[in-house]
Amino acid sequence: MPKDVNRRNFIKTVATGSLGLGVMSSAHSFNILSQYPVQDKVRVAIMGVNGRGSQHIQAFAKVPNAEISYICDVDSRAVTNGLSLAEKSGVSKLPQGISDFRRALDHKNVDAISIALPDHWHTPMALMALKAGKHVYIEKPGSHNPAEGELLSKATSTYGKVVQMGNQRRSWPRVQEAIAELHGGVIGNAYYARAWYTNTRQSIGFGKEVPVPEWLDFELWQGPAPRAAFKDNLIHYNWHWFWNWGTGEIVNNGVHFLDLARWGLNVDYAKKAYSSGGRYHFKDDWQTPDTQTSSFDFEGKSILWEGRSCNKRGINDMGSGVSFHGENGTLELLDNSYKIYDNANKLVKSAEPTSNTVVDQRGAGFDMDIAHFTNFTNAITKGEQLISPYQEIVKSVMLCHLGNISYRTGRALELDNSNGRIKNDKEAMKLWSREYEKGWEPKM
Repeated sequence: MPKDVNRRNFIKTVATGSLGLGVMSSAHSFNILSQYPVQDKVRVAIMGVNGRGSQHIQAFAKVPNAEISYICDVDSRAVTNGLSLAEKSGVSKLPQGISDFRRALDHKNVDAISIALPDHWHTPMALMALKAGKHVYIEKPGSHNPAEGELLSKATSTYGKVVQMGNQRRSWPRVQEAIAELHGGVIGNAYYARAWYTNTRQSIGFGKEVPVPEWLDFELWQGPAPRAAFKDNLIHYNWHWFWNWGTGEIVNNGVHFLDLARWGLNVDYAKKAYSSGGRYHFKDDWQTPDTQTSSFDFEGKSILWEGRSCNKRGINDMGSGVSFHGENGTLELLDNSYKIYDNANKLVKSAEPTSNTVVDQRGAGFDMDIAHFTNFTNAITKGEQLISPYQEIVKSVMLCHLGNISYRTGRALELDNSNGRIKNDKEAMKLWSREYEKGWEPKM
């Protein structure tokens, strides 16, 4: 293993070839089942530090029983920036910077990995980590398709490791309070939830095929996804809008709010799903819908999702949120605050945010994130119950994937409400999984 690589010499080290296995085109095999002992500190390797991953660095730096061992990214600039951010965040020991995550999986000085990569990497990397004996913190959605969700859920049980999903809103005090109010009957039987997300995303234009930048290992970036040419409008965010790597807005942000809707209504799997929409606002390379509605029917209850990526006019003066409707009134949940109205539209209760941190469509309040990461490490070291266990949150992710499948097939889906699987529709089931680059197929 190479010596610690600091932010000043990382790029030089990568250039001379002492880091990284990016030239390899097939997956590295891990069959290690060792139970690495975890004492006072959970040693974490953070995978992907460009966007959300930078917040992982800041959070784990503040978690009392965590230590960041590795910062990993296929973008050498991101590793350099990540190391700098770790230092500024007050880590006691500077992590190692690496370009290939497999080096971290190979070593016993890593107890857990934290995944903040594009969607197509979530399940394959998590499976490799579990096989290597690591615990896993995985950002939403945790899967690129429903089959991956089923596979990772099974692996979670098989390998007996802690797997926490990054649905951090479940750790926010007012959210927990609001859900408790609902389950306590504050609006009687809550039978309908409306969830939404709005933004003003701009056009991504029409990309040109250009040489891969010297700072990027594009081969490893693609990993499990079938190979495609590098274009100048893909990295680092616009992959969200291409089916080969991303899953669109409903899975990108919808999962947060559909999860709250499902949690609040206390439902598991839907019996019917229908979705419609399109790429309306701009004409460009964007493949997923920028405008989408999805409805999900359960036994005696229903959920409606509305996503508008390019039109930010909110609902009930909220750019994103969830409202619950029942026999005796309505509860509106906006991030870390909520309001309750009776059926005469009279405000009964208003609970203000518990945090001064601004929370908007760009992401969570940082100070509230720490609780979610701390719950993950406490589950490892103290046996604390997980707030967002993967096997529970995967039910919410499945709703998002089903919305996309209905949208892509153009019809309603009849579902088995014992497991969420599509019934009597072979064409729709073709989208249940995906094709993989040879050698990268996720497996237990």
